[in-house]
Amino acid sequence: MKHAGKARKAAFKLILYSLITLVVVWGLVAVGALVAAFAMALAPFLIFLWALFALFTLYFFRDPEARPPEAPNVVVSPAHGKIDVVDTTVEPHFIGGECRRISMFLSVVDVHVQNAPVSGKVSFIKYSMGQFLNALRTDCSEHNENVLLGFDAVEPAGLRMAVRLVAGVLARRIVPFVQEGDEVRRGERISLIQFGSRADVYLPLNARLKVKVGDRVVGGETVLAEVG
Repeated sequence: MKHAGKARKAAFKLILYSLITLVVVWGLVAVGALVAAFAMALAPFLIFLWALFALFTLYFFRDPEARPPEAPNVVVSPAHGKIDVVDTTVEPHFIGGECRRISMFLSVVDVHVQNAPVSGKVSFIKYSMGQFLNALRTDCSEHNENVLLGFDAVEPAGLRMAVRLVAGVLARRIVPFVQEGDEVRRGERISLIQFGSRADVYLPLNARLKVKVGDRVVGGETVLAEVG
């Protein structure tokens, strides 16, 4: 699958930076004979904390292979998380009007790699600066930094839909793996959001929803709706 391993590379990069920081801090603390003794006593505790951080980082950046359903005319969840909003809204930038919205919260223990909800073309990408409100707030999509991805699907044929990736209070970096014009397959990796965040899915009004508020969804696998 495309983009396999990118999340793991991000994890190792964070681990490397944290190790460099640990070495620098330990070196500064070790200056002088008395401080050196204290640093040696503190070293096992610092190494233990770093090991915990490294294990958590590897866990957070886990990158499972999606197993998308083969059923026709379905839209799968782009993210792992819990659905907390299902409503009707207006998305003016790509949908161009009223649409159905399914919004899901991604906690710090959820997988944070996102997957293509349909097979087709990435026809639109728009980055918007904003705040970093808590992603638990269902209105944060209107205020927070976000990236809107628009898809023109070949399966379901003719479907035009969008996904908004929303940064949270901790998630301050959205990393798209795709560019405008790229062709994607359902379940393919398309992006990474670091730490707690939110994803909104915009669908046509005639979409037949298969999920409800409170459902947990798996990126690239859980069917959100049927179209066509």
